[in-house]
Amino acid sequence: MDSGYYAAFTGLMARMQALDSAANNLANTGTNGFRAEKEYFRNTVTGPDALNSQLNTAVNNFGVLGGNRVDLNQGQLTATGNPLDVAIEGQGFFQVRRADGTILYTRDGSFQRSAKGQLVNSQGQPVLDTRKKPYKTISLPTGPVTIAADGTVSVAGAVVGYISIVSYPAGTQLTPGGTGQYTAPATTARQAATGSLHQGVLESSNQDVVRGTLQLILVQRQAEMMQKALSVFGNDLDLHASQDLPHV
Repeated sequence: MDSGYYAAFTGLMARMQALDSAANNLANTGTNGFRAEKEYFRNTVTGPDALNSQLNTAVNNFGVLGGNRVDLNQGQLTATGNPLDVAIEGQGFFQVRRADGTILYTRDGSFQRSAKGQLVNSQGQPVLDTRKKPYKTISLPTGPVTIAADGTVSVAGAVVGYISIVSYPAGTQLTPGGTGQYTAPATTARQAATGSLHQGVLESSNQDVVRGTLQLILVQRQAEMMQKALSVFGNDLDLHASQDLPHV
């Protein structure tokens, strides 16, 4: 079979997957702390060193999508004046706990005081103080709240907890676990983050509308090109099958 058919097929598959990522990025341009996902490619369908491959390099050596990586670039910081809004400048993630006990990592610092007096995010998930073992939630008595750059939380001048921010070694695969939230391998060692906190500030998505729209249009055009190429090769194969095979 003509290797061009494989090239068109793998190209279309890669562009369709990239289209999903581009659409998701664009849909979350208004999500606080959202991190866009960028696709990356590996060079072959089965890998150049795959054992017992039935396909030779003439057929197999095409770039295909390897997956998505989270773009960790900084989003724009915007002052809100709300004392419970917190933004990270630099590296790091807040840690929150889902109802099932799963630890999630997020850059969305739009925090609130719950009915029980806990510091929670907009989804009601408690913000964790990881300086204590096991991880503790942060209680907020009534009074003015002050959040320092190192995460120290004080109410009426008394320290009540610490908002911990953590980071991971380069190359750690973060998996989306909800809107603007991620999970990480449990065995990956957490590292102290170098970021600092800003009270009364929120970080926007690092995917802006204009760039996200252009990327979506580009990927759509590329997918259409691959569809046309696949159609051309498919018609060519049908032609050979109808004209040449009867003479064999």
